[in-house]
Parts: sequence; structure tokens; C-alpha cells
Amino acid sequence: MAEPEVQIRTLAAEDWEPVRAIYVDGMASGQATFETEAPTWQRWDQAHLTAPRLVAFSPAGVVGWAALSPVSARSVYAGVAEVSVYVGSEWQGRGIGRALLETLVSESERNSIWTLQASIFPENVASISLHKACGFREVGTRARIGKMNGVWRDTILLERRSKLVGCD
Repeated sequence: MAEPEVQIRTLAAEDWEPVRAIYVDGMASGQATFETEAPTWQRWDQAHLTAPRLVAFSPAGVVGWAALSPVSARSVYAGVAEVSVYVGSEWQGRGIGRALLETLVSESERNSIWTLQASIFPENVASISLHKACGFREVGTRARIGKMNGVWRDTILLERRSKLVGCD
């Protein structure tokens, strides 16, 4: 039996409940974020750039999402953003994360973003591999950058510099 086709489209406020559920699923894994509770739509909306915001959807509904957060309010960093890519656990390993990240990269350049960064737990090998496959390079390890459940955690910092935006 063939898998249903997954498409990428702009995330809308009406997508929040399934997006939030996927975020909660990622939090439960212990390998996706330092966050311990999902934000409200209003808090999430304020923390992310207005574009690009993406969802992957199939006939089953929203199965993944991707968005960008500004790294700083300072104007010199207006073209630098942090990447978030989440895929529902039952949909992982099907190329959805790659489709989301590739679209996010393309759309970020259309929105004048010249640098994308990602901070990923070293144990999340699949996410690190995905980002590297999409043109990110490892910048370094941020050792003991935060405590999670009483345990210090490292993150791997990756970045992707646009070859189209910010090259002048």
C-alpha cells in the first residue's frame, strides 16, 4: 500500500492544535528542546518570524512543521534566524523533515535571511544528519549550555549561510 502524499504549505493559526501536539511529542522525546511545556498560540506566534512558517500535511492532517525564530532584536541580526523543524513521531523517517527543511531554507532566502542556525542535542543524530544534508555545517559544541531534569546538556551548533542573500 502506497503512503499518502505529504505536501508543504504555509502554517496558519488554525493549524496550531496539531502543531502544538507535534511539539509536545517532540518535548516528550527529551531530544528536541529544553522547553518543558508548549506555549500558547499567542506566545508561539510572537516568538517566531511571520515567514516562513510551514506545515507538512497529508490526508491524515498536519504531520510536521517548521518555523524560524529571530536570534536577536538588534537590527544587524535581522537576517539571522534559528530553525525549528518537528515531525510527528509516527511520521519520522519518511523524508518529511527534509522536505520541510529544504522548503524552509528556500523560503528563508526569499525573506532576506542570510544565516540559519540550529542548536541540536548531540544525541539527536537524525536531526544533525538532516541539517548537514541540507547544507548546514557544524560550528561547535556548546558544552553544558543548559540543565534539563537536573542534568547538564550539550548542544551542537550548526549554521547555513545563504549563497544568494547577504553576499554583497
